[in-house]
Amino acid sequence: MLRELRSPQEVRVACGDDDLPVWTAQGLRGGARAWALGDAVVAAAREVSRRDRLAVWGGPACAVELVRHALGEVGPSFRPFGEAGLLAEVTAKIDGLEVVGGFSWMSLPAPANGPTASAADDRAGDRADDRAGDQVDGSAGRPEGGVGWLGPHDEAEVRALLAEHAPASYAVPGAPGVRRWAGLRAGGRLAAVAADAWSAPSVGFLAGVATAAPLRGRGLAERVCRWVSYELVARHGRAALMVDDDNPAAIGVYERLGYRRRRVLATHLVSGAA
Repeated sequence: MLRELRSPQEVRVACGDDDLPVWTAQGLRGGARAWALGDAVVAAAREVSRRDRLAVWGGPACAVELVRHALGEVGPSFRPFGEAGLLAEVTAKIDGLEVVGGFSWMSLPAPANGPTASAADDRAGDRADDRAGDQVDGSAGRPEGGVGWLGPHDEAEVRALLAEHAPASYAVPGAPGVRRWAGLRAGGRLAAVAADAWSAPSVGFLAGVATAAPLRGRGLAERVCRWVSYELVARHGRAALMVDDDNPAAIGVYERLGYRRRRVLATHLVSGAA
């Protein structure tokens, strides 16, 4: 029987605590919704990582029915996405649903003695060393020579770094859901950044990773990502990110940090098909 899921705990149980639908459900805050049918779950939330997203999980037969139902409830702006094999089958069975692209979803579980997902939900209610000679500076609010959270006074620098060196970044300072930025400096300038953005109560989300082009190849982004990933896991119980499949350098960094990769497809309804 098709049913709407009314709590984060129901979502986790229904999908076996899979981080992709759990993240998309966003703790069922801000109008997010989720449904289950048989061995499948879908979760829908607006403007997560700059899209209206509909995560799809489970067996294809039930997933097809859930996607049809959810799109009828939330509207055609939502993009169904999920593991590549599943979405290929779903797309083949729903008229007007087309693949718009593929990428990788990567997730970092908590260590064996780390916080559980349910503990992270409860709280949510309220590094590789730098190479010698990099001369990484400290900044206010973080240890000398280390990575740490930046303050509001740093946002103009973050925005400028992204505009010049990562103009396609979905995460930018001030965007809805982008919570805070971490970074480090080299030679007195902001060298690398990453954001805590669109995090769910029990799945932290890493985004906005960028390094100034003249400073690439020194492991600075890896340092920032390692630090932010640790912070996300400590706060939320685990972390996740999205990465383009044609970016092997970034994928390699994330795999070294312990992230596990799976291929996903994103789809959408063509105009007039709803």
